[in-house]
Amino acid sequence: MHKLAGIPASNGIAIGPVFIYQPEAPVVEQRSIADPAAEVARLDTVIAAAATDLQALKAKTEAAVGAEEAQIFEVHRMFLEDPAFTGVIKEAIETSQINAEAAVSQTASALVEQFEALDDEYFRQRAADIKDIGQRLLRLLTGAGGSSLAGLARPAVILAHDLTPSDTATVDRHMVLAFCTAIGGATSHTAILSRSLGIPAVVGLGQEVLQLAVTDQLIVDGGAGEVWVNPDQDAINAYEQRRQEQLQGQAEVLSHAHEPATTSDGRPVEVVANIGSLADARQAIEMGAEGVGLLRTEFLFMQRDTLPGEEEQYQALRAIADVFQKRPLVVRTLDIGGDKPLPYLDMPEEQNPFLGRRAIRLTLAEPELFQVQLRASLRAGHERNIKIMFPMIGSVSELRRCRAHFEQARAALAAEKIPQAESPEVGIMVEIPSTAILADALAPLVDFFSIGTNDLAQYTLAADRTNPLVAPLADPLHPAVLRLIRQVIEAGHAHGKWVGMCGELAGNPLAVPVLVGLGLDEFSMTASAIPIAKALIRRLSIPQAQQIAVECLKLTDLEEVEQFLSKPF
Repeated sequence: MHKLAGIPASNGIAIGPVFIYQPEAPVVEQRSIADPAAEVARLDTVIAAAATDLQALKAKTEAAVGAEEAQIFEVHRMFLEDPAFTGVIKEAIETSQINAEAAVSQTASALVEQFEALDDEYFRQRAADIKDIGQRLLRLLTGAGGSSLAGLARPAVILAHDLTPSDTATVDRHMVLAFCTAIGGATSHTAILSRSLGIPAVVGLGQEVLQLAVTDQLIVDGGAGEVWVNPDQDAINAYEQRRQEQLQGQAEVLSHAHEPATTSDGRPVEVVANIGSLADARQAIEMGAEGVGLLRTEFLFMQRDTLPGEEEQYQALRAIADVFQKRPLVVRTLDIGGDKPLPYLDMPEEQNPFLGRRAIRLTLAEPELFQVQLRASLRAGHERNIKIMFPMIGSVSELRRCRAHFEQARAALAAEKIPQAESPEVGIMVEIPSTAILADALAPLVDFFSIGTNDLAQYTLAADRTNPLVAPLADPLHPAVLRLIRQVIEAGHAHGKWVGMCGELAGNPLAVPVLVGLGLDEFSMTASAIPIAKALIRRLSIPQAQQIAVECLKLTDLEEVEQFLSKPF
């Protein structure tokens, strides 16, 4: 029995056998080619196939884990469009007249070396992204097989030099007891996705972990960053008792998931779900969601060649509304653009797509598309509690135009004597700093605000959340973002309007106390986060939470905020 020490990546204890993951890299041989143009065309075909695969993987991960975790596959897709990556590959094919496999391998290897040579740990971790993208292209070019993790025969502790985002996201979570890697840090994708999946993980264990045998038994303590090799029975018994205590604690939280989230002094707080499909809706109910704070309607428009018609949208929305019955269901109108283009719409390439014609800007420019979606949503809301929400509103005039379209759709349905929602609430997402600043002027024109912290953070802090070089800067716990959140809540309440949050911050356990203290009325999050968020809210009193908020908003630095909120209250 001996111990390996690494970096804690995902809390939890696992006991079980070893599975050593050693993926076979595609064999690459450099060849001279006679027709570089044909080889570039071959590469373009593979790039398109890789982009399709990544879109599907993003959708799968978003449904199973959450939007924030799934975003990494959008980053990978954007790499495929980046001239600094694919442009260099094509240049190598044309100038050196070599085959695409060799050009991909050489370009990816050079970029990996550049990232791994950087001093910053976060940036070094991004080398895994380049490896993953390069391997995906090489598998498609060579016809090599995919991850062997998909074929696990029994539950085991996975040992690997490293794991790519694709490895971690595609594995059957029921077959993985824990992840242990030789390299990696707390910001690695193995760490991030393991936490989201609830799988214990220890990273940065060194090469010694790869010298273990398939006959070894392990104890993995993800919280302590420790791995015990071939433990004796006393150690197994002690850790098994701790594991059972942890599971009981999780079960206790889950057993109360369907109870209201009421603070210890009696204030009710609504906890609802962010969803993007009918399957998400059913999972949300299982996790105790009291409704939906964000239905991403993009699922109706993605992975197809034509726009969905009114009847198709109506039937899909109605099916989801039926799952929630009288519970609130906030339907966000189409939020396409930026990181989510549609090939069948006129969406010219933009230099800065996040600052371009996206979300409500696109639907206002496509009035027929907008009317079809509004009509379908209003029809689905008949005898159901559907609310309509417009994304990325940036001004009062923009909101007025949206309200005009909304009234036009209602009037048309009434004239056609088609049943529709009687008096649906209409709200907006607060994602742009101008919206937060103008919240007092916008509040009289809406029934509610819903704060989208993912975009609000990136726009406030001028940091593209899909760019691995600056994404860490777009942290919604930054004091500037927290002050904007306070401003929106105060403006909404001053006009008698409720304020929710559908950004990832709502489901962050660190943020729950300060958001309760700021007076947030509705927390909308990934379904799996709901039981814990409810449990945290029940432990708080309003005066206690308000004091936490007051002290937190005195701070001026992100690290100070994180340290303050990490303390036990």
